[in-house]
Formats: sequence, structure tokens, C-alpha cells
Amino acid sequence: MNRPNDASKMRPMMNLPNDEPPLTRHSGAGRRVLCRARRSAEDTLVAWREYRHACELRLRHDPPAPGPVCNRSFDMYVCWGDAAPNSTATAPCPWYLPWHHRVQGGVVARRCGADAQWVTDESGLPWRDHSQCEDLEQEQPLQRQAWLLEQFRLVYTVGYSLSLVALLVALLLLLLFRRLRCTRNYIHANLFASFVLRAGAILARDALLRRHLPPWVVGAMGAQGAAGCRVAQALAQYCVGANYSWLLVEGLHLHALLARMGAPGRRCLPAYLLLGWGAPLLFVAPWAVVRYLYENERCWERTDRAPFWWIIRCPILLAVAVNFVLFVRILRILVAKLRAQQLRCSDYRLRLARSTLTLVPLLGIHEVAFALVAEEPARGPLRHGRLLLQLLLSSCQGLIVSILYCFINKEVQAEVRRRWQSCRPGPPRRPPPAPPRSPPPPADTPC
Repeated sequence: MNRPNDASKMRPMMNLPNDEPPLTRHSGAGRRVLCRARRSAEDTLVAWREYRHACELRLRHDPPAPGPVCNRSFDMYVCWGDAAPNSTATAPCPWYLPWHHRVQGGVVARRCGADAQWVTDESGLPWRDHSQCEDLEQEQPLQRQAWLLEQFRLVYTVGYSLSLVALLVALLLLLLFRRLRCTRNYIHANLFASFVLRAGAILARDALLRRHLPPWVVGAMGAQGAAGCRVAQALAQYCVGANYSWLLVEGLHLHALLARMGAPGRRCLPAYLLLGWGAPLLFVAPWAVVRYLYENERCWERTDRAPFWWIIRCPILLAVAVNFVLFVRILRILVAKLRAQQLRCSDYRLRLARSTLTLVPLLGIHEVAFALVAEEPARGPLRHGRLLLQLLLSSCQGLIVSILYCFINKEVQAEVRRRWQSCRPGPPRRPPPAPPRSPPPPADTPC
């Protein structure tokens, strides 16, 4: 059996049920019995540190073996003594494993070669057989769950990556062409920027977490590494909050335009900027302070205390609820306007459906369905299907918004076409007679 790396071996133990019976733990000081109903990742880390300390003491104080031997060592999994050449060394399954009571009769095996060196595998690491120390009752379900979650991670990574590329191109188009600069497109540009930050922060956070796997090792990292990981987590939460805030700004601005409250020009832009970029600080900063003071564990990727998570969740749900109310009011205004145009029933329904489908990603209305459906009642395939759909829609929302409000927008297409024709080489064409000039529109006129 080839020796897997220590991260792959230790990662499943973090997902085991926390209803372990008492464990018997062996150390140089004797035997101790710990009776705990729940064992968390921190408990396992503490036990691993105690095992390592006991191993280091043993390796330091045991007398040296005569003649050439494979050196004693601690391979981050089990403690090894000296071994004679051409022999197979064995060690009991380490007692820090949460399932040790089920494998306490098993051993870990290693081979010492004729040259008094530990036999290595294809990766160059010492070969090790720890099959007797694996928890067979939990291994297969955990492997299936880990594989499924890895596929989910791949889905939203592809979605956020595509969204990131499309949003950067759309943001460049809106900022590059002067004729597209107006209040409505400024708001769109800030929304695109919030989607870019959200996608970039989530991808960067995942990269940090994967680099520091397994998660419990964050506790053993240096202070600088752990602080950087937690800062990245806080920034990711801010970017997600800013994205929901700008979705709310889009709903407020569109409702103000359609309700004929007077076209909110650039005079409202500072208020929109304050709401979009400033409001998330009001709940992300308290969340970070509370996590630092009361739950400063791992990389802040998990929240064991539900009230701390609701510090962030409540404002986001409030923004989703307000946007849903605005969405309903906007639909009522659109229905009234379409009826006033006396369209045929088929045309009326078609235009209403098109407007509705266009507004759903812009205002994030799909989040309402996931907010109303609780996670606890869902189990098995139903819960996995719900999670996959939510991750897929959330990661691709930026891509859909950039397509609807930039790439297929007629104003943007006309400006790109005009710029392309002006830059395309060819014989000079006599321009048509210019119409009489009209005064330029005011800055607050929506484009």
C-alpha cells in the first residue's frame, strides 16, 4: 500500500461524527481515559501535539541501537523507533485518532532496507502501510462526500472564473467609451466591480484554504499565516456583502426611474456609492471583531456558533427581501405601462416575461427561493441538489448580468461597432452631411 500524504490521512478525521465513546490514550506517563461526548478538530490537534511531544521525549531518551539501523523518527503520523536493516518495523495505531477505540489492535508497518534506510515509494517519501488504522466504517461515506463536495467546488470555480473574465471585459467597455458614461451605467459598472471582487475574493480564499489544508493545521501555523488567512476570509465576506448591496442599489435606482419620482441623476450617485461600498462595513467589521474575540479558530471558514453567522446573514437577507419587494413593485409598474400601450395579449405577455427574466439576475431574486427553503429539513440528494443549484446560479450570476446589460445591450453594441469602423483600415470614405448640431445632453440625463 502506498503511503498517502499526511494531509489526506488527517483530513477525514475532521468530518467524523462527534459522538465518540471514551478513548484510551497511551503516553510515557501512563494511561488516561478521556470521556467526551464531542471531539472537535481542536481536540484532535491537542491530542496530536501531545502524541508528538511524547514521541520526541521517547526518541531523545531511548539509548542508541548498536550497529547500522534505520533512524528513529516521527513522520507526523506515528512514532518510529530504530529498526534493523532488512526488517519490517511496526508501531501501534496512534491514540490521537478519533476512531482509535475501533482500531487499537492494529499496527502501522514500515520497511527498513539493506542499506539501513527506510524504503521509499514513488513519491520519494518513506513507504508506510496504515491500512489497519483506517476507520472502514467511515472511510467510504467520507470519500463519497469529499468527492461530491470537490465536484461542487469545481462547478462554482468554473462559474466564478467565467464570470470574472466576462465582468472584466464588460467593466472595461463601460469605462472606456465616453458616450456610455451616465448614472445608470455608473451603477452597472459598480455592480460589475462588486461581482469581480466577489469572484476574485472567493477564488483567492479557496486557494489559501487549499494551500493550508488540512484546516486544523491552521491552528499550528504561525501567527502571520493564520492572520493572513483570516483577513482573506473577512475580505471575502465584505466582497459578498458589497455585491448584495449593489444589487439593492440597482433595485432602488430602477424603481425610482419607473415610479416617476424624477430621474435620479448624479446627485444620487454619492448616496448610492455610500450604500454600496459603505454599508457592508457595518456588519462585516462587527462580525470580524466578534470572531476574533470569541471564536478565533482555524481560518474562520466555519462558524460553530450560529448567532455569530447571523451578524452577516441578517443584513444580506434584508437586502434580498427589500429587492424582492422592489421587484414586485417594478413588475406592477411594467404591467400598467404595457396595458396602457394597448398591445395584443401575446405581445404583452412576451414583453412582460422578457422583462421579468431580465430583472431576476440583476436584482438577485433567485436568492429569495434559497432564503425561504431551510437547509435542515433537506437531506441526501435533495440537499445536494439544492446546494448545487445555489452554487451554480450564484457563481454564474455575474456572467449572466454582464451578458444581459453589456454584451447584448444595443447602446454598447452600437458604440463598439462605431469604434471598430473608425479603427478599421481601408480607403477613406466621404462622411455623409452632418445634421445640425443639437446642444449636448445634461450630465444627469440617463443614457
